Amino acid sequence: MRVFLGMILGALLLTVSVYAVDSMSTSSTAAGSAAVTNRTMVNWDVVQTNWLEFKQSAKNSWDKIATRVDRG
Repeated sequence: MRVFLGMILGALLLTVSVYAVDSMSTSSTAAGSAAVTNRTMVNWDVVQTNWLEFKQSAKNSWDKIATRVDRG
C-alpha cells in the first residue's frame, strides 16, 4: 500500500513541480528577446533543445572525469 501511495505522491509532486517551473517561464507570446530564450517546456522543440544541452553537458563532464582518471 505504501508503494502505491508513494507512486501517487511522486506523480503529484512531479506534476506540481513542472507546472511551477513552467508558469515562471516567459510565455512565447510575450514581446521582446526574453520570449525567445525563456520559452515554456510545453513546447516539444524546447524540451528537445534542453535535452540535447543536458546530454552535451553530461558528455563534457564525463570526458573531464575520464581524462583525470587516465592521467592518474
